Amino acid sequence: MLKEISLQVAQILTVLLLSPLLHGFIVKMEEKVQRGQGPSIFQPYRDLWKLFHKTQLVPETATWVFFWAPVVAFVAMMIVPMLIPVLTNFPLPLSDMGDILGGGLILTLGSFFILLAGLDVGQPFGGLGSSRAVMLGILAEPTLILVFVGITFLDHSMLPFVANHLLVKSPVAYWSPAHIFLILAFIILLTVETDRLPIHSSIPYEIYMIDEARILEYSGPLLALLKWASWMKQFILYTIFLNVFLFPWGLSVTGDFASVLLALLIILAKYGAVGLFMVLVDTMQSRLRFYRYQEPLALSFLFAVLAIVADQL
Repeated sequence: MLKEISLQVAQILTVLLLSPLLHGFIVKMEEKVQRGQGPSIFQPYRDLWKLFHKTQLVPETATWVFFWAPVVAFVAMMIVPMLIPVLTNFPLPLSDMGDILGGGLILTLGSFFILLAGLDVGQPFGGLGSSRAVMLGILAEPTLILVFVGITFLDHSMLPFVANHLLVKSPVAYWSPAHIFLILAFIILLTVETDRLPIHSSIPYEIYMIDEARILEYSGPLLALLKWASWMKQFILYTIFLNVFLFPWGLSVTGDFASVLLALLIILAKYGAVGLFMVLVDTMQSRLRFYRYQEPLALSFLFAVLAIVADQL
């Protein structure tokens, strides 16, 4: 039992500690692709250290939502790794708290509180970012649920570990049209949920700001929690995409130290590969007008529906 609890803690720490590294790697690769030097891949850790040591400034119009939104978002991102296969391909003590839809609900809960925080202070950029996020969520969230429903139809279970086992053991299921459509739908969702859709901006540039606009009034430790939660969400989505959909191999089967260490090394390799792929996709795409956000999201929704239809035929 102690071994399983240790593995549960190790999964949370993996997401907690490696998520800034993944973000730093993506930022570095973006600059390299654009022929720039870019910051160190360890720069996010330095940013967090600096923000946690800064004074917390609070707008006069802020309510309790402003203070609790970063905490709720951060805690939500720490709960999800208990429910999904991060290091092991077998359930751990707290994995039965929820299924794959429950994990999706917790992810959405963190985003919902950040949305409220953008509206709470009453400044125009926060309202602009929150309204844009809602417009994206109207299509993105139902599609994400459809993708999760599609994988449950494929493996006849709501647990992500069952999907992992099925795809590892059954090449027929892995190469089935339903599974291919689910992968395509999830790739498009990744560009939206990780701010890689070419209508987003990762810098405070008001024309394209969405996520940055919602947290524009934050500073100090609360801003550090929000940024860390955002990087953890990106890491979690990569985990679900890789360990449940695209590359379910490379996880620890026995739970011993050597296999867990190997799984950790494989994580660095495959997450880096997907991160580089997302960088190339983001760089090669032309900037779109905001109203054209429906096109990739509608395509993702279509792929998710086709996956469910193909599974039922």
